[in-house]
Amino acid sequence: MLADSHKQKITIAELPRLYAKLTKLRLSLMVVITTAVGFIMASLGNIDWALLLWTILGTMACALSANALNQVFETRRDKLMARTQNRPTPSGRMSRAHAFVVAVLLGYGGLLLLAMAVNLYAAGLALLTLLLYILAYTPLKPISTLNTIVGAVVGGIPPMIGWVAVREQIEIQAWILGALLFVWQLPHFLSLAWLYRDQYADAGFQMLPVVRGGPNLTVEVTLLTTILLIPLGLSASLSGMTGIFYAICSIVLGIAFGWYALRFFIQRDRQTARRTFLFSLLYLPVLLIVMIANRTEVTDQDLITVDLNPDASIQLNNSNE
Repeated sequence: MLADSHKQKITIAELPRLYAKLTKLRLSLMVVITTAVGFIMASLGNIDWALLLWTILGTMACALSANALNQVFETRRDKLMARTQNRPTPSGRMSRAHAFVVAVLLGYGGLLLLAMAVNLYAAGLALLTLLLYILAYTPLKPISTLNTIVGAVVGGIPPMIGWVAVREQIEIQAWILGALLFVWQLPHFLSLAWLYRDQYADAGFQMLPVVRGGPNLTVEVTLLTTILLIPLGLSASLSGMTGIFYAICSIVLGIAFGWYALRFFIQRDRQTARRTFLFSLLYLPVLLIVMIANRTEVTDQDLITVDLNPDASIQLNNSNE
């Protein structure tokens, strides 16, 4: 039997379920999916499945670590929110020390795996993600509404990890994937934060819907960012990554997302906020599936690259050189 500081005993059989909640397994799976998308899109049709597996495992471990550390550091505030008070550490089912050890082992193992089995570029981006999440996003949450921007930056990095795992450099297409994920997270999270703004306020988190004038500003930013997703989605086709079918689907999905956000903007109630949030959960996976299904054979000559070597410069590869 294992016991935490609150003397609540747990059995070995309960640990998998508690670990899944500690590490936010479902959220971590989304990180893995976006990493895999970046990897596949960078592979130019020749997928190294073994390398993809190592990339997924390493990134997954780092994502699990970041989520666990976040819960360790936010235990006190999580106890104040109905939405989070039943998580392992706030509920007392797992001690913070236990959770911290698990998180450190996962993070160290993930970074080591990426460095040894993939490359140092992927490991470096994964380390950057961990540091931003723990040293910037988490401490900013009770201080500034900018935490949402930092969190969105963190969420935009995984597809770039997948890209550099293959290419060992960042092309413009990788930036497009990262930007798409970054912008998508804003309406996704802001609509959720609007729904739970009272709980965030009670816990002392400075989310945009919590601050003075924030609820109205939240719906405005949600609408603007959903509109921005339309040209960003199209940029994947304009950059040569995808074909016309993806372009059409991205426009349709973007307009639909914008429609939900517009209704949220007009009505500003829980029902429209919830529908906007739920559609965001549909928008991204459908867009990424179509992107992979309709990817084109981009050649090295089509790519604008940013070599990650220290003495490198931005270079435009041109087939006419």
